[in-house]
Amino acid sequence: MTHIEAAAGAGHSEAPLERALYARIGWRIFPIVLLGYIFAYLDRINIGFAALQMKADLGFTDAVYGLGAGIFFAGYLACEVPSNLLLQRVGARLTMARIMICWGVTSCCMMFVRTHSMFYILRVLLGVFEAGLTPGVVFYLTLWYPEARLARVTALFLSGSVMAGLLGSPVSGVVLDAMSGVHGLRGWQWLFLVEGFPSILLGVVSLLLLPDGPQSARWLSEAERRQVSARLPAGRNRSHGGFGAALRDSNVYAIAFAWFTVICGTYAVSFWMPMMLRSAGALTASSIGLWSIVPYGVGAMGMILLSRHSDRTLERRWHAAGCALGGAAALAMLPVVGSNFPLTLVALTVATVSVFSAMPILFSIPMTFLSPRAAPGGIALINSIGQTGGFLSPFMLGWVKATTGSLNIGLYIIAALLGLGAVVMVNVVKTSPKQVRGVDEDAVPGV
Repeated sequence: MTHIEAAAGAGHSEAPLERALYARIGWRIFPIVLLGYIFAYLDRINIGFAALQMKADLGFTDAVYGLGAGIFFAGYLACEVPSNLLLQRVGARLTMARIMICWGVTSCCMMFVRTHSMFYILRVLLGVFEAGLTPGVVFYLTLWYPEARLARVTALFLSGSVMAGLLGSPVSGVVLDAMSGVHGLRGWQWLFLVEGFPSILLGVVSLLLLPDGPQSARWLSEAERRQVSARLPAGRNRSHGGFGAALRDSNVYAIAFAWFTVICGTYAVSFWMPMMLRSAGALTASSIGLWSIVPYGVGAMGMILLSRHSDRTLERRWHAAGCALGGAAALAMLPVVGSNFPLTLVALTVATVSVFSAMPILFSIPMTFLSPRAAPGGIALINSIGQTGGFLSPFMLGWVKATTGSLNIGLYIIAALLGLGAVVMVNVVKTSPKQVRGVDEDAVPGV
């Protein structure tokens, strides 16, 4: 069974016709949104590989690199909520096309960076144009899938982050080593061009093929549209309670803080893995890219398996908290293992599978209790607050490395934040009533 079929929701007790319906939905919408997130995450984090050459070529310090990596989130945070509110007005198809085409063009322009200022400006613009993709797609999934599928389909979407590392790391390494000097361009310049252009093409494809929701999907019959709507929890069928309701909900802020700590962990791994592998003994960009396959590959499998288990049990908080604690332990282990390459690889693998697996489980919680009017803005608000960790984590780690000569103190701080996030997940975050309880299990997909 493929990942898309699994995400579409296979369960031994599920009616074959319903299973086929969700499999067809998965095949129609997931290739576009999953590829979109893979390209987005790749264009966001390929700066980690580019830095292997770019820092020396342009004279950038670790502090400059850390600020440039993190300043992406200044534009991202400023525009994410407006982008998701706009999605309600113009629909998913136009929103996704606009986002993908604009960030693809900006990513390609990164090849022309020459100064600190240009570096910072393009990274901010990349964040501005990419804003809204993640919460937009997460909200989009709530239009199609019932609660018993949400964690797994969210996991499949968010697994694009580890797939970007899994597929993009070896490609990035080869591009840096093999294309440096071709037509007078350095490897890092080719890297931005090669990895940015596919996003532009995908934006055109989404404009042509992506439906705004089940009601506009011409490949569904009227009966199938009604069946999809009937499976959505009652809370998602309410029309009251707009963005203001989300702003007044304390649970939104508890989830946002927990999301912040998880994001700190994911970007500690994503932005700094290439340099940590090089410090541990992987000397060429190609070898770093190949070794990166291990943590990202295990991370992708872990996200799917843990999310499926969370769906089967309909338990979210302890699953997410356990992942956060695993990530904290692994990040705290990295300074201890020093330059031991096998142990560094093990620690990075455990950290990757842990923090990335926490993402879809935690993000599935607000999707079940926010009403349709509150969900776009509420999910974007949670992601906006949480994504401040995307700025804080690389900037803080870059500053610590520039100041002390190592990442150790910074890694301990991120580990402590993950531990605090786990405490909040268990003791503060509230989950919605399990609407599917009391329903005939044979009729509930994914249980």
